[in-house]
Amino acid sequence: MPKAPLADRIDQGRGLVPADLVLKGGRVFDLVTGELVETDVAICGDTIVGVFGSYRGQREIDVSGKVLVPGFIDTHLHVESSLVTPHEFDRCVTPRGVTTAICDPHEIANVCGVTGIRFFLDSAAQLVLDLRVQLSSCVPSTHMETAGARLVAADLVPFMDHPKVIGLAEFMNYPGVLMKDPECLDKLAAFQGRHIDGHAPLLRGNDLNGYISAGIRTEHEATSHDEGLEKLRKGMRVLIREGSVSKDLHALAGLLTERFSPYLCLCTDDRNPLDIAEHGHLDYMIRTAIALGAPPLAVYRAASLSAAEAFGLKDRGLIAPGKRADIAVIDSLEGCHASLVLAGGVVADAAAFAARGMTQPVARQSVKAPPIRAKDFRTGGNRVETPVIGILPGKIITEHLSFDIAPQDGDKRPDLARDLVKIAVIERHGVNGNRATGFVTGFGLRKGAIGSTVCHDHHNIAVVGADYGDMALAANRLGEIEGGFVVVEGGRVLAELPLPVAGLMSLGTFEEVREGLVALRAAARSLGVTLEEPFLQLAFLALPVIPHLKITDLGMVDVDRFEVIP
Repeated sequence: MPKAPLADRIDQGRGLVPADLVLKGGRVFDLVTGELVETDVAICGDTIVGVFGSYRGQREIDVSGKVLVPGFIDTHLHVESSLVTPHEFDRCVTPRGVTTAICDPHEIANVCGVTGIRFFLDSAAQLVLDLRVQLSSCVPSTHMETAGARLVAADLVPFMDHPKVIGLAEFMNYPGVLMKDPECLDKLAAFQGRHIDGHAPLLRGNDLNGYISAGIRTEHEATSHDEGLEKLRKGMRVLIREGSVSKDLHALAGLLTERFSPYLCLCTDDRNPLDIAEHGHLDYMIRTAIALGAPPLAVYRAASLSAAEAFGLKDRGLIAPGKRADIAVIDSLEGCHASLVLAGGVVADAAAFAARGMTQPVARQSVKAPPIRAKDFRTGGNRVETPVIGILPGKIITEHLSFDIAPQDGDKRPDLARDLVKIAVIERHGVNGNRATGFVTGFGLRKGAIGSTVCHDHHNIAVVGADYGDMALAANRLGEIEGGFVVVEGGRVLAELPLPVAGLMSLGTFEEVREGLVALRAAARSLGVTLEEPFLQLAFLALPVIPHLKITDLGMVDVDRFEVIP
């Protein structure tokens, strides 16, 4: 919806002429006073012009019995983790009340560089919700992996004044910041005075002070009350996260008070269509936080007003004159089920989604790994003592465990009795053909294999399995379908979901992706997998900026030492 002429906004706000649109009969949740006030809401073009009064409209919508709240702002997410394109993500979450989403396209950027960033910026111009872009700061995330692209400060600077760009995305390489890596400092220096988003799991004390002193303002990796409180006290805006794997809301809900809420925001980071369909998006976070005892005023502030303030979006976050007409009409504060959503004055309905332009997909045929054989998953070495990744369900932090695994015929093999299965990462960008193997516990896998090209953040092929032949079939099948997810057992494919856009996103609808995920989850459970979300859990086992033990195509990574284990 275009911005209406200034004179029209003034006259409609004064009630001299009918407003373009009036929502009548509802109660507005005032995020300043905490009151629910029965009032009309008058809208001119994309702007709210009248509240706390009675208005006439050229178009009027009866919202009697409903509660009106500002549209929700997801302050940090990767659209790619929804497994659909930005257009389908829009259609998936906007009807749930999300009217602004601040994304970091570093998943696709790790595959195809600035081409991926341009794809998101072009898509953002066509959506119903307002998709804002943070420029990916860590492509690749560290020197301990092989990605499909490398972005330096000079690659990002040309985009910094784009109208959809807010600033620099999550600076995951926090050890690089603390060690004053020249490439890290170049990026930070280029964005001084602009918004710089953070990513510093478990970083505390003086090291946290040094990290914040680099100009980093927001952070979403707090996983405990004490960690969140320390970051708040040191001036960071804390983004409370509840994704498909990283679930921190219960741990941080105690911070959601009216006193702290101006400095708290909500985010999903990585949430797939299956979770969105079964539970919800930010609406789910809002319902859950209130059920956990957080005051509704604190929760709804974090979901909109505080988020807008944290990221410099001064034109939204309240239902007030002069603000962008982002409004969710919900059943109740506790229920948070939207029956009507306006994004920039546009009703988010089927007609609005059908009227959008489209953006041509990029990064097709991006899986370029050579053929894989069963013997490629052998793990040599004479040392019995073996590092093992320990999964913590609901977290992307892992344990650095050690098990005695004796070689048999020169190979350390899976030990199902101890839930020790093989994990491998295979470089798939056509750069060097690297392969690395290791061990993981926590999947509950009893047979077969699962594989994925969603493998944070380098997005190589990740395979976990109990059988080498099935692991090879999974890896090779991912190349045939241009990337995605696959479940294999007994030499046959049980389920798969092609993700041909950079090996990360489907060309189908979010409903089709949801159904594909249902089949994949059932197939994984038939192998004995006990994790609720095994595919995203697998993806995060390859991210070497999250403590404590991970694996990349270069080998097992001790994140605490920030080095590949020899």
